[in-house]
Amino acid sequence: MTESDRELSAMVQEIWDNDVNRLQPGKDYRISLQGKAGDSMGINDNNDGAGYPLFTFVDENIFKKETFLAFISLLDNYESDTGKPEIVTPEEVAENHKFLDLIIQTPTMKIAHKYLVEKHLSPEDETQFKEQLYRIWFELYARRGSSRPDSSGFEHVFVGETRGGRTVIGFHNWIQLYLQEKLGHVDYKGYSVSEKSPQPDENKHILALQFSWKDGIKPKGSIFIGVSPEFEFALYTLCFLVSPNERVKVQFSLYDVDIVCHHYNQKHIGTTYPVLLRYRTSA
Repeated sequence: MTESDRELSAMVQEIWDNDVNRLQPGKDYRISLQGKAGDSMGINDNNDGAGYPLFTFVDENIFKKETFLAFISLLDNYESDTGKPEIVTPEEVAENHKFLDLIIQTPTMKIAHKYLVEKHLSPEDETQFKEQLYRIWFELYARRGSSRPDSSGFEHVFVGETRGGRTVIGFHNWIQLYLQEKLGHVDYKGYSVSEKSPQPDENKHILALQFSWKDGIKPKGSIFIGVSPEFEFALYTLCFLVSPNERVKVQFSLYDVDIVCHHYNQKHIGTTYPVLLRYRTSA
């Protein structure tokens, strides 16, 4: 690891340690990994490695916490198909601001903000910092093949999008996955492993998986499970602003992870998600 990776890892560890709203596997939620997903891109059930939902239990009292409530209120604000322009209502703008107001006050975002100020990457003034977060995550831009603003970092990463109706892109958030699965819009197809990645573990917080959503398929996605919205916001914002690289290595808790973070015009997040490299023997 480079010195900057080590420094960032120390920061991520601090954010992790202060994620007071993180759920505990086996207590606050349970998942059922079942089988390995097939390699097919199709939606037929012949390659379905899982006959049952991924989530077998989630304590929904967690969703009454302020940041979770505000986060969930944003999930229905988007048009999933790329190419269709987003119409953002004043109510939706207000919801975005409310969410940012709440997460800026959490321990995870306070730690991230302090570090970014020290590195001269973010303004110290809280209002200006919030404006920076708004631009990175919520400002609309045109995705590939579209001439009009049809996407944002938040929509892509946390809500998910469809391309051509058949392919799911983005969608790297466990809360959205759980809620959509509960509504019957998501069909979990099994976990994904490569030769280099470790076997997934139902009691760990990172999972690569395959699923269908609406009429599209996500052949392989990778997500944190059970973490709070403010943890992901803090982590991904840090990686976006600290590193010009598209992959940042971090080690924290039990995990050795690449955070993939694609910039869009250097102003917005194109996509970002974790890739589990290995479990660490000593946390």
